[in-house]
Amino acid sequence: MNSSALNAGEMVKSVSFARGAIVVDLLDGRTISAPLAWYPRLLHATPAQRKNWKISGGGFGIRWEELDEDLSTEGLLRGAPAPGVKKIKAA
Repeated sequence: MNSSALNAGEMVKSVSFARGAIVVDLLDGRTISAPLAWYPRLLHATPAQRKNWKISGGGFGIRWEELDEDLSTEGLLRGAPAPGVKKIKAA
C-alpha cells in the first residue's frame, strides 16, 4: 500500500491567518497551522493579498496568483517550510 496516496479528507476547506501563522482547515475536520515565517512571500504580503487565494491541485493545494505562491496539504502535513527556509527545532 502506498502511504503517500491522496486522501480526499486532506482536501482544503478554508484558509485563514492568525497570530503569525497560516491556518488551513481540511475537509476531514483537521486543522493545520504553520508559522508564516516558513513562507516569506505570505509573511511579507498584505492582508488583502493573503486573502486572495484559491484552491488548486485538485483540492489539495492553495494558490496565491498575485504572490506566485503555492502550498500543498501534503507539504503542510509534513511540516515542510518553503525551500531555503530553515525550520527551528523544538528543544
